[in-house]
Parts: sequence; C-alpha cells; structure tokens
Amino acid sequence: MSGSGSIFISAGDPSADFPGKNLIDEIKRACPEIEIPGLGGPLMQEAGLQPLADHKKLAVLGFWEVIPRCFFFRRLLEQSVNLIKEKRPKAVILIDYPGFNLRLAARVKPLGIPIIYYISPQIWAWGGKRIRTIRELVDLMLVIFPFEEKFYKKRGIAARFTGHPIMDRFESVPDKKTCREKVAPGMDGKIITLLPGSRIQEVKRMLPVMADSTEIIRQKINNVRFIVAAVESIGTEIYAKIIGGREITIVSGKTPEAICASDLVITSSGTATIEAAYFTRPMIVIYKTGFLTYRIARRLIKLDSIGMVNIVAGRNIVPELIQRKATASSIASHAVEILQNQSRYDKIIRELQQVRDKLGSGNAGRRAFDAVQELVPLC
Repeated sequence: MSGSGSIFISAGDPSADFPGKNLIDEIKRACPEIEIPGLGGPLMQEAGLQPLADHKKLAVLGFWEVIPRCFFFRRLLEQSVNLIKEKRPKAVILIDYPGFNLRLAARVKPLGIPIIYYISPQIWAWGGKRIRTIRELVDLMLVIFPFEEKFYKKRGIAARFTGHPIMDRFESVPDKKTCREKVAPGMDGKIITLLPGSRIQEVKRMLPVMADSTEIIRQKINNVRFIVAAVESIGTEIYAKIIGGREITIVSGKTPEAICASDLVITSSGTATIEAAYFTRPMIVIYKTGFLTYRIARRLIKLDSIGMVNIVAGRNIVPELIQRKATASSIASHAVEILQNQSRYDKIIRELQQVRDKLGSGNAGRRAFDAVQELVPLC
C-alpha cells in the first residue's frame, strides 16, 4: 500500500492502550485497508497497529529514571521519523507520552503532515511552559476532560472534548456482588483494593507502604480483606515478594473487577483515581517517587493536587499522601476514618458521582475518529 494509505500512531504509556485501541477500531471500521504503523501496547496491536518496538520497553516513569534508556529512545525517535518520511502518512496521531511525542512532533512538523494529539499532556499542571510548543506543533488537541478544552481554546489552540475513554472501558463490568464473586470468592466483610500502578517502578515504590498499611488497618477494623490488582505485564512473583507473608490476595488482569468489588481503594495517583471514580469508590491517593524526580517535579508543578479525581473536582474530595506523608500509619489512619465515618463515606461517594458526570457519555473513540476525519479525511 502507498504512503497515502497509512496513519502513524504513537502511544507509549500503558494507560493509553485502551483509548488507542478504540481509536484504531474506529479507523479500521471506516478504512479497513489503511496501514497503522507506530508505537503502542497489546490492545492496539490486536486492533491493527504494526509496532516498531516492544511495548514493555516504552513505559518509563520520572526524570532521572529515563536517563539510562536515553539511547534506546533516541534510536526509536530516529526510526519513527524515518518511517514517517518513507510512508508519508495522512496524519500522525500522538497519544499522551509527552516526553517522546513532543520530540517526535518537532521532527514531523517540517514534513507538513497534520499532527493530532489525543489525551493531552498535562501542561496545565506544569505551569503552561509547553503551551508555545503545542501551539507551534499540534494541529488539533483531542482532550478527555472538559476543562482542558477551555484551557486550550483560551490559548488559541484548536481543541475538541471527546469524553473520557473510561466511560467505554468499564461499561460491561457487572455489579459489585458479581465482581466480589469473581475476584474474592467466599470473602465477607470489607474489601480494600490496592492499586500500586501500571509500571514496575510504581509497584516497587507504592506497594511496600500499601502492604505495610494493611497490618495496621487489620488492628483497627475487624473482618477486612485486601486485594492487590496486579498488571499482567508484571509478573505476580514481584507482587508476592513485596507482600511477603501478609494476607493479601493477588488478582491479575482484573483491575476493574477488583475496584468494583471494593469498599475502599488505596491507589497511586494517575488514571487509577479516575477508574475508582467511575465506580464511585472512596479512595486514598498516594504518590512516591525518586528523590531527584520529586525535587524537579515540585519546582515545575503548579497544582495543589496531584490526583486527577481531585483536579477534575476542583478541590480535594479524597485524601492525598505525597512522598514522606505516604506512610503506612497515615494511609491506615485515613482508611479507618473513611470506613468508620458513614457520613463522610457517603459524602465522598456523592462527590465522586459528580466527577463521573463530567467524564462524558461514552463513545470517546468514535468522537476522536470523527474529529480526525474532519481535519484529515483518512479514506
């Protein structure tokens, strides 16, 4: 097939795999013969993406942590640019992953190929320093939070709110009782689900303190059970080693069911907070990273909150425990207070429902495709 029959898509974060897959599904439904080379995870590949690299090598978190991989990403950037020059795709679609994707956009822009960015970099959290770059490089921003559309339009950048992909991802998840039977058969009492993140770096940083907190919570609350939602790409032996002899059930590849089954979620910041909001599950958000990465981030980040659920709400509706404050005792204290204070528990649920209502009505992939097709007819 000639280059005119292709579109290049670049997505490196695990959380982008589902929205990327939905977008590819829509592209393939309308244009079944189109080629889609690029970067993405297993769901995107099953939908038709022709991968340039092993998706497991793409997910790197933090400033300092990416340095050992810089030569890999430099080669991958060159490989991507060369392929784009060769195929001359109708468009380049970038999904999140700003550290790599904005560099790719800078190399593609002189080629005159339209650039669409789906799932915005959180430049509103970084003081807007990247806004000039976005304005110069990106032809259309497709955003998943309504406040982002206003943010970009106010700064002279074309933007379209597609709705959050999560509204499509979990629509088939059954009710709480059925979920409990799937992930915790025979368990009674309260269930607390631990979500330490989707990258191995996150799991190694977040899970130890989460696991430690379970021992304190057990001393305060009778008949409580714990589940850790494991990511399939991370071996369960890693989770088991961190958990040690603690009574925590490892559930792999069933994150939505594990959240649905829970009464409370202890989660790393990021997409997981929105996932918990979808199910209106009260949560505690924690964030721990390397010292150097944290110091750099504190200088750059301009927001008071780090949890997306609190950012969307415009206020802290669930507790956030960052870096040194993310201790086992502080996590346990908040967990016990939320579970034993029914009025607060109910209030959090009501506020999470308001957050969910802001995420759109579904069909985000279709809305994203329609916006792309309006800008660049693909077939």
